[in-house]
Amino acid sequence: MSVILVIDDEKSIRKALSEILVGEGYKVDEATDGLEGYNLIKSKKYDCILSDIKMPRMNGLEMLDKLISDGIETPIIMISGHGTTDDAVEAVKTGAFDYISKPPDLNRLLITIRNALDKASLVNETTTLKRKVNGLQDIIGSSEGILLVKRTIERVAPTEARILVTGENGSGKELVARWVHEKSHRSDKPLVEVNCAAIPTELIDSELFGHEKGSFTSAIKQRIGKFEQADGGTLFLDEIGDMSLSAQAKVLRALQEGKITRVGGEKDIDVNVRVIAATNKDLGKEIEKNNFRLDLYHRLNVIPIHIPSLNERREDIPILSKYFLEQICRDYNMKELAISDEAQEELKKHNLTGNIRELRNVIERLVILCDDVIRETDVRKFVFPVLH
Repeated sequence: MSVILVIDDEKSIRKALSEILVGEGYKVDEATDGLEGYNLIKSKKYDCILSDIKMPRMNGLEMLDKLISDGIETPIIMISGHGTTDDAVEAVKTGAFDYISKPPDLNRLLITIRNALDKASLVNETTTLKRKVNGLQDIIGSSEGILLVKRTIERVAPTEARILVTGENGSGKELVARWVHEKSHRSDKPLVEVNCAAIPTELIDSELFGHEKGSFTSAIKQRIGKFEQADGGTLFLDEIGDMSLSAQAKVLRALQEGKITRVGGEKDIDVNVRVIAATNKDLGKEIEKNNFRLDLYHRLNVIPIHIPSLNERREDIPILSKYFLEQICRDYNMKELAISDEAQEELKKHNLTGNIRELRNVIERLVILCDDVIRETDVRKFVFPVLH
């Protein structure tokens, strides 16, 4: 069932629209002005939004502008009894799906809503297919910290600026790198990922820069390194804080000169890569301990993006939980479970040190072990049991 939000400061109009839409089989929420509507949209997913323009606190156009800025893609239909042609043009230019004058013609209103829902469904299907092919998931959340991350991605992705992503394990640093690449001019070229912490120190040079046949005992053939593999695209250096100092020096040269040399080779090879680095370490402290090069830090940290931990944005737990619930039930070909508000509050109380990764595991456990509705007692029993 599609869920529609009606935003209008006149109670009689809200009620009239709600009754019509409920009669057509939609579920309807109401908001009295743009600010209340904006807060609802940040906390809950809607399929379509009907909004008046002239309202106290925050008018419809101001709300529309904020939603577009936040990357909200829900179709918004503006309705106004005081509107002018200029208002209609401004609304559609800003990003509204359509504009209807009051009193709305019922047939036109319902057709417009149906068209908006059809378009949203088509966009979602196309986006979902594309992301499945690319292995790309959404960045879920409406907290200020996550909205700042999304806005920064939108601004910096089309540039060539290097990015340093910081945040705790499981917070989504790799996802940020993938979205930057997806929205960049290099998206048709490779995104090559390297986990610097997972590669032994003696092999990191070969992994990054490649090697020539015979350059060391096990080098039985020539190997192309990650820098060359990413030529024209993006190189994501995850856990950069764990890279050896010798490898850091070579990465610095590659960034400064756009050249690399394979292990055992003498020829300089030109590479054109955009580097995104990530770490869960405090690089300032690593620099003080002489574990990380200050000059490399300045080369990488052109645009810093910090991902807040889940404990710093607990208000995102309900929307993340519902997202994972839908995803996991779909993957298991199960009827979708509901989760009670009390269960959500119980989840928000606990210290999720594994961040997004841990929350997804928690929801998967609940999907497997619970019945139709996940309740507060289920969270206590299966997720955070009391240890004796």
